[in-house]
Amino acid sequence: MPSYKLIYFDGRGRGEIARLLFAAGGIKYEDHRIPPTAEAWGQFKPKTLMGQLPMLEVDGTMICQSLAIARLIAKEAGTCLAGQTDLEQARADMIVDGVEDLGTKMNQIFKEKDESKKVSNMPYQGHDFEEAQFEEKKKEFAENTIRPAMVHFEKLASSDGYFVGNSLTWADVAFYSKMLFLGGEIGDDPLKGHVNLNKVRDNVTSNPGIAKWVKERPETPW
Repeated sequence: MPSYKLIYFDGRGRGEIARLLFAAGGIKYEDHRIPPTAEAWGQFKPKTLMGQLPMLEVDGTMICQSLAIARLIAKEAGTCLAGQTDLEQARADMIVDGVEDLGTKMNQIFKEKDESKKVSNMPYQGHDFEEAQFEEKKKEFAENTIRPAMVHFEKLASSDGYFVGNSLTWADVAFYSKMLFLGGEIGDDPLKGHVNLNKVRDNVTSNPGIAKWVKERPETPW
């Protein structure tokens, strides 16, 4: 078994899907966490491959990009997490890419907020207005993007609660991880009213390894 070292900030974010997959596959790894401060990141950033995290060290070889890391872990797990055929693997990739699209669109709202703060010379009341705009954009995102997407995902999930085949794959785990994040940001449950998607979440959270990880993982602000 290779030696794994996951490097990410002391938070969930883009590193959590890897941790969930390690847990699902029962794979031991070193969970190396960097404090989410400008000083700590400034010192570590020159050591990264592409100026970003997460990174995964596998027997001394580094790879980055969260989905490339997750896909590798799924293949290494040996429990069919990646999909049992080329077609199943492609379908899993399709689901993962779909949920990643939602995350990218949500991140754009945060980016616009950050850029607005950088150029704003408004007094304190102006910043209150910016915050109101931010909340309104999140509300519009929930109504116009997330909810229609959940209708499509509901049809893609089986009545048994799997996106691929009849057992847990990394597609289910990625969906659960991203929806947990998005739900926290919009202040609502994106899966409300979707029977199949709630079964997907139940299948993920009832996995023994994942259930143990969720119960014991470090408490972090994000």
